[in-house]
Amino acid sequence: MALSPEELERYARHIVLADLGGAGQQAIKAAKVLVIGAGGLGSPVIQYLAAAGVGTLGVVDDDVVSLSNLQRQTIHTTKGCGEPKVKSAASFVAGLNAEVTLVPHNARLNEDNGDELVAAYDIVVDGSDNFDTRYLSADLCEKHGKTLVTAAVGQFDASITTLKPHEVNSDGKAFPRYRDIFPNKPEDGLLPTCAETGILGALTGVIGSMQAMEVIKEITGIGESLAGRILLYDSKSARWQEIAYARAD
Repeated sequence: MALSPEELERYARHIVLADLGGAGQQAIKAAKVLVIGAGGLGSPVIQYLAAAGVGTLGVVDDDVVSLSNLQRQTIHTTKGCGEPKVKSAASFVAGLNAEVTLVPHNARLNEDNGDELVAAYDIVVDGSDNFDTRYLSADLCEKHGKTLVTAAVGQFDASITTLKPHEVNSDGKAFPRYRDIFPNKPEDGLLPTCAETGILGALTGVIGSMQAMEVIKEITGIGESLAGRILLYDSKSARWQEIAYARAD
């Protein structure tokens, strides 16, 4: 997918990277990425993938912008309160990079629409805030052979990993599933919500930006995938911990 003169200038700092170059930028332009959630994690994901030049960004979210979102959901504005998040996200992306097509899906990912949504994209990013969506997105991506970059945040802590159980590692073994690290979905109401316990806004910026980075790595094939590894982040102590996990069967 050829780059225009304007794109060559816009992405010049990417193109001069020896590991990425023009071919990598063309791959980014050709990519179709589905972002689940346009909230705290979805905001930096959308921002940095749009800035990077991902050709098509699908965003699925059924919520509207509210004032209490704005300390962490940085692509939305005070003026946009009451507006669907997908519409607000589309306005933000249009202002940042008109070369990117944002496809709004003003809905909640569910079993009725999930197959069609996931099948239409190359890579999926889960920025949701509930276990139902996390397990569903993981199951759908495994079913359709799509790579999933998933993360979760709470108060001052976070985790991030990449899932691609449809592929094999260097030893020829299939990469693990979401259920290999989180076998059982917690019961409804067992864990408190963000609204009940709070969350540090900048934390979602850190982890959402990392999700965008992992997506770019998967698109371009640079670096080492997070598949089979989960990173845990304690923001109060500024410490990272890496845990390796494997397929259970």
